[in-house]
Amino acid sequence: MTERAIVIGGGPAGLMAAEKLAEGGVAVDLYEAMPSVGRKFLMAGKGGLNITHSEALATFTARYGTQSSKVAAWLATFGPDRLRAWIHDLGIATFIGSSGRVFPHEMKAAPLLRAWLHRLRAAGVRFHVRHRWLGWAADGSLRFATPSGEKLVPAGVTVLALGGGSWPQLGSDGAWQSALTARQVEVAPLVPANCGFEIGWSEHFRARCAGEPLKNIAATFGSARARGEAIVTEHGIEGGLIYALSGPLRDAIAAKGEAVLLLDLLPNHDVAEIANVLAQRGSRSLSSHLKSQLKLSGAKAGLLRECLDPATLADTARLAKGIKVLPLRLTATRPIAEAISSAGGVMFDSVDERLMLNKLPGVFCAGEMLDWEAPTGGYLLTACFASGHVAGNAALARIKSRDASNR
Repeated sequence: MTERAIVIGGGPAGLMAAEKLAEGGVAVDLYEAMPSVGRKFLMAGKGGLNITHSEALATFTARYGTQSSKVAAWLATFGPDRLRAWIHDLGIATFIGSSGRVFPHEMKAAPLLRAWLHRLRAAGVRFHVRHRWLGWAADGSLRFATPSGEKLVPAGVTVLALGGGSWPQLGSDGAWQSALTARQVEVAPLVPANCGFEIGWSEHFRARCAGEPLKNIAATFGSARARGEAIVTEHGIEGGLIYALSGPLRDAIAAKGEAVLLLDLLPNHDVAEIANVLAQRGSRSLSSHLKSQLKLSGAKAGLLRECLDPATLADTARLAKGIKVLPLRLTATRPIAEAISSAGGVMFDSVDERLMLNKLPGVFCAGEMLDWEAPTGGYLLTACFASGHVAGNAALARIKSRDASNR
């Protein structure tokens, strides 16, 4: 094959698309705006790279919410088990943690990325860093901003894997949106996902409790319930438990201006049990009784005083219920730049089942720039890899088809 394929974006989706093209014998040029590829991938691995999850595929697929059926098609070709096998083929061992999450043996992203880039270079993939994509020129060429000025590259089959809008300092700044909307591609606005929320804390509570953890709690919003940990922040609340419910919370705030999240500070105890303990307070102060008998201290105890009125705190039955159903009024998401990921992006009506843009034949999209979202826990990375696998194979098939028709 003489045609070179172009991949724009050096995250997991773009690198996977490049790999599939190179495996098929296509020469690949990969362009990345940052000084090196995989920066967000490396950042995700700083606390221990959670690459995927070991749960049953049906349960795994359901994590993608309203886009589960779309993502399921990607996972059918490159799901969690195939991802683990692919990692092992790179010489990286993995293990399943107690939570069912899957990690590389060394818990880091760097060894995996190094091995992968070595294989890609050996396969002939050429990397062009500090090349920020600007869209298309009048003659259809691809425009790139480079340190030496604007560069035009003839456009062949192209895979766009430009990321969403979170962590813009690592390259995912959503700047690609205008180039696509100018070509009549439908793009849903990028919004925060797996994000923190703002709450109008009192100055007293903020000063005393910002930065304090909330361990072993549960939260309910509508029909959704999750259990885990959170952290009080200067602006509100964030953490794994909050991220698990961030999609519906964000959408409710957008529709109504606020969302009321219900916290259960003692998920292992029922209301009657808590009320019985509270009734035995005697002459002890409320704070000392909560701490000694129910292990409610620090930020948990502070939340009770922040969210419940004095009459409720003085009434055993009402306080017991408040401990189990504590209302937090969320008024806004934190900015998208702070979010772990983003929702929105190229709408699925704009691409076919191979992830090729309907309005731009020969241009494919992959990764977080598509309109889907997922909770943390390995689901984000798995879908990025899988979408790159689909787009790369589809781009390869298009090139082979064109080659065959030209013979």
